[in-house]
Amino acid sequence: MARRRQIYEGKAKILFEGPEPGTIVQYFKDDATAFNAQKKGTITGKGVLNNRISEYLMTRLGEIGIPTHFIRRLNMREQLVREVEIIPLEIVVRNVAAGSLATRLGIPEGTRLPRSIIEYYYKNDALQNPMVSEEHITAFGWAATHDLDDMVQLTLRVNDFLTGLLLGVGITLVDFKLEFGRLYDNEEMRIVVADEISPDNCRLWDSKTGEKMDKDRFRRDLGKVEEGYQEVARRLGILPEAGVRDLKGPEMVQ
Repeated sequence: MARRRQIYEGKAKILFEGPEPGTIVQYFKDDATAFNAQKKGTITGKGVLNNRISEYLMTRLGEIGIPTHFIRRLNMREQLVREVEIIPLEIVVRNVAAGSLATRLGIPEGTRLPRSIIEYYYKNDALQNPMVSEEHITAFGWAATHDLDDMVQLTLRVNDFLTGLLLGVGITLVDFKLEFGRLYDNEEMRIVVADEISPDNCRLWDSKTGEKMDKDRFRRDLGKVEEGYQEVARRLGILPEAGVRDLKGPEMVQ
């Protein structure tokens, strides 16, 4: 196994130095966390499935002209991405009331919202990723107004596309989280979709039964967590050919 320098380890992924300048290798773990890491566990095969699902969705977004950091999948658990400067924001789109929105506003879970709602959260685990406003974002310099405008426009396009794509396979896109990065190419800078798009950061319900097929199965101790992720991959036609099996990660050097 190739030895690579580890750059960062998060809750769900490890980042390694890429084979070429300006690239990074994302390794998807089976580790699962919820409630700002207060709950921890393992979902067997999650990394393999998230790698495939994110590859598929990022590729489809690229086909309709939405810029992403994704380059290609390397193996069952790794993908090659462009190195970007991550903007410290999470952009959350809500189409149906669920999770914290339902709790905060007392809206019954499953209520279709009058229109898609966008919320901003400051990426800071120590502060439990607090919700922030556009005023906070621009005042503290996390993103300029025009950058935020670009992120919102891209987010709405992603939402429209994924809503239709998933509905076509019987899945309701309840809500999801996007992260963005600044990609520098010589003197040019552009905003691109980064991180991942998977059942880890999307709420995905069966369109007919309302059955959850995402990390809420882990959060709420609903059982059959692995089966939920597998069902999403199956409906998208991308369940790994050899089935879900564990693979050792690359050896790390400091």
